[in-house]
Amino acid sequence: MARYDYRCPACSTQFEVEHPMSEHPTVTCPSCGAVAQQVFGASGIVFKGSGFYNTDQRGKSGATSATSSTSSSTNDSSSKASDTSGTVKSSKAD
Repeated sequence: MARYDYRCPACSTQFEVEHPMSEHPTVTCPSCGAVAQQVFGASGIVFKGSGFYNTDQRGKSGATSATSSTSSSTNDSSSKASDTSGTVKSSKAD
């Protein structure tokens, strides 16, 4: 059962009524007997902590792609440096 707030338009009395979410009953004011209207308020849910925004995970995934491109460019420059040193490595057996 859920609790809902109602307000009487005739006498401005505000009160709470408990009924199932699937039902939409006609609620009358306990003071004057007029038909009351449901009051919609702000939700009581508060999201705290990490993991509720898309930007929370962006730094981790972005760092892996940046480091992989940096490491490949580092490997290319080190292979070029070894080629210019003049030493030739052969894989053939004499």
